[in-house]
Amino acid sequence: MANDTYDLIVIGAGPGGYVAAIRGAQLGMTVAVVEKREALGGVCLNEGCIPSKALLDSSELFSLARDRFAGHGIAIDPPRLDLARMMARKDDVVKKLTDGVAFLLKKNKIAWVQGTARLAGVRDGAHGVEVTTSEGTQQLRGKRVLLATGSEAAAIPFMPFDGDTVASAREALSFDRVPEHLLVVGAGYVGLELGSVWRRLGSQVTVVEMLPKMLPNTDGQVADTLMRSLKKQGIAFRMETKVTGFAKRDGKAVVTVESGGATEEIACDKVLVAAGRRPLTAGLGLEDLGVRLEEGRIAVDANYLTSVPGVYAIGDLIHGPMLAHKAMVEGEVFAERLAGQASVVDYAFIPGIVYTWPEAAGVGRTEEQLKAEGVAYSVGKFPFMANGRAKCMDETEGFVKILATPDTGRVLGIHVIGPRASDLIAEAVTVMTYGGSAADIAMTFHAHPTLAEAMKEAALDVEKRAIHV
Repeated sequence: MANDTYDLIVIGAGPGGYVAAIRGAQLGMTVAVVEKREALGGVCLNEGCIPSKALLDSSELFSLARDRFAGHGIAIDPPRLDLARMMARKDDVVKKLTDGVAFLLKKNKIAWVQGTARLAGVRDGAHGVEVTTSEGTQQLRGKRVLLATGSEAAAIPFMPFDGDTVASAREALSFDRVPEHLLVVGAGYVGLELGSVWRRLGSQVTVVEMLPKMLPNTDGQVADTLMRSLKKQGIAFRMETKVTGFAKRDGKAVVTVESGGATEEIACDKVLVAAGRRPLTAGLGLEDLGVRLEEGRIAVDANYLTSVPGVYAIGDLIHGPMLAHKAMVEGEVFAERLAGQASVVDYAFIPGIVYTWPEAAGVGRTEEQLKAEGVAYSVGKFPFMANGRAKCMDETEGFVKILATPDTGRVLGIHVIGPRASDLIAEAVTVMTYGGSAADIAMTFHAHPTLAEAMKEAALDVEKRAIHV
């Protein structure tokens, strides 16, 4: 392997990296992947998207059995939580998927080196990559190098992660007991989702957020509806509140918060810091090579080329939302553009999803953004309360909202809060990607009875001709 020069070396085997590697191999490139973890899949598969959804689903089932089975005529003894079994199931889901990525690399004849990579300069027209492994140092050579190392949770300076009391999402996905009181710092996707998990399993959960509204880039009505729902589930919110201090006292974490000029101490068992993420660029040798950064992100052109010829970057390392599906599409497009294809990423149509209960999802412009931009729009809205399938499921919270131009009806944004919003948003992304209108959605068959009918009815409501409301 050390004597080979690969067409492409990918550093990082998360969603962006492994997809780029596979697509590159499909297009005829010889590819090597360097990943520091023992398991492939990056943060997403190992400590993010997948384990969190496994726990969200398990905790939803536990909550349903405890609180709602009786309403469906199902009489059971109060369910008992076997947290160790729940965690084992989560770990099994993760292992099956990470093993699946390893199989895909092998199937596509991609070399995988486990270790920590550092760019080592150019010699004879090829980039050197120095890989530190458990057995020493290994040298790889590649005509091109793709950086796809992802990001990590950002710590609060005076409250560093300690793997126990002060946790990042990684630790919060593996608590060995249900915290009596969990304090969540940050009302973003990660904080709300993991706060929801532990609230369903019995924790008192308090969310502290500096901003006046949670999920500031989400449609305002959706965010407000979600907050009301989470409050009904028992989650407490402290908005416009800043964390200013931290101490450990009598086996408890004591967090000092400040709001409106008043200071208060909150005692809790665990603190989940979910106040953002930062790109993982340290140790890659970017400074020595001269790779240019902009506000902490790697600057790239339309082909994902950095300021250094032959070195590329995608995913959380570059501008844009830190989302697995963004990185995956960038990985595909990077490889295809490298092969001379005219592929592009439609950045305007990246969906954002919060996997709480109910789920929230959106794509395109929000009402707040359209108003700020002075863009005229029409609104169509349909509540799940009036949807037959949602009634049968006993999942009637929320609505579908469609924003469209008043003249042509072209869709400007679609926002959903309710059952399976994460799946329903796919139709919205497809319609917007192809420049579709509300009328296009309205005239399309939507099977009955389905949750998707709410999308059709909201589209009809853009012209105030909804049938079932």
